[in-house]
Amino acid sequence: MGHPARLRERHRRPRHHGFCGGQIGWNAQQQFETDDFIAQTAQALRNVAAVLREAGAGPEHMVRMTWYVVDRAEYIARLKELGEAYRGVMGRSFPAMTCVEVGALMEERARVEIEVTAVIPDA
Repeated sequence: MGHPARLRERHRRPRHHGFCGGQIGWNAQQQFETDDFIAQTAQALRNVAAVLREAGAGPEHMVRMTWYVVDRAEYIARLKELGEAYRGVMGRSFPAMTCVEVGALMEERARVEIEVTAVIPDA
């Protein structure tokens, strides 16, 4: 934890919010390359990272993630693989996260959808 005066100063710096709408595990051509949950999650995370880059941000700027998964049991059973895929894209940035099981996503083949809020310092 930093010194309180430095923390207050850091919070006074100009910044803005970035909102990344739900990203799913398809490529830039909006095509699924796999139906595997982990592979789709890695692609969805790469898509999130690309949106953050376009906003001048990176994973370190994320403050909130919401994950929508279609199979809670698979999510839990594959947590180790999921963690490896996450760290492979996002590194050691761990924002507040909510994970919700849903009956289906709008794209029939989608296994996961991820949305992110970021706080981005002004240049």
